Amino acid sequence: MAWRAAEIVAVRDEAAHARSLVLAVDGWQGHTAGQHVDVRLTAADGYQAERSYSISSAPQASQLELLVDCVPDGEVSPYLTGEARVGDRFELRGPIGGYFVWTPEDGGPLQLIGGGSGIAPLASILAQRAVTARCLPTRVLYSVRTPQDIMFKERLEGWRRDDPVLTVSLTLTRSAPADWTGYRRRIDAAMLREVAFETPDKPIAFVCGPTTMVEAAADALVSVGYPAERIRTERFGPSGESI
Repeated sequence: MAWRAAEIVAVRDEAAHARSLVLAVDGWQGHTAGQHVDVRLTAADGYQAERSYSISSAPQASQLELLVDCVPDGEVSPYLTGEARVGDRFELRGPIGGYFVWTPEDGGPLQLIGGGSGIAPLASILAQRAVTARCLPTRVLYSVRTPQDIMFKERLEGWRRDDPVLTVSLTLTRSAPADWTGYRRRIDAAMLREVAFETPDKPIAFVCGPTTMVEAAADALVSVGYPAERIRTERFGPSGESI
């Protein structure tokens, strides 16, 4: 798979520690919702570092969008979230992945569960759904530490406001304001019994986030009756801190 030149054409802060990069990519021919790309940076001395990032933009978009969450001691994300500017260029290859993907032909209902920046590929799925399958019943459960950590907040609110068969539920795991009406704990089976589809509906579940969060959410889905073969997971980090 060839490396391509990518140029930053816009940046958008999503949280204090996360940023969306909008990219013009040479020869880009689109992707399937849920796929990711590899990003490669090359230093002046020739040293190279690579990381993978999920695509958050719609498959139909002419430009590519990546959500990057800063890992303080990382080699790539601190530059992309703190130093990179419009006009900067780096290398990219992809799209990659054929398992954690969704097309309208896959149907639904869709149960989407994200933790932190794990919302990125789910946003691509939601963007695809908004264009090609808006009537498909879909439920989103999104876990973050604090209200300030919610990424794509306006986008999620817009999708939910304009679509009666889409629901979005949020849970905060660290701190919540006094007027918070959402959940205030990590995802568990009891929460899923309240917000997830009933299993007779045969939903397809997508779960993305830190490893420990994904494992806990997938186990909870199985415990409430979801068949393991209907659960698709994608995780990042060696183990990660639960979200």
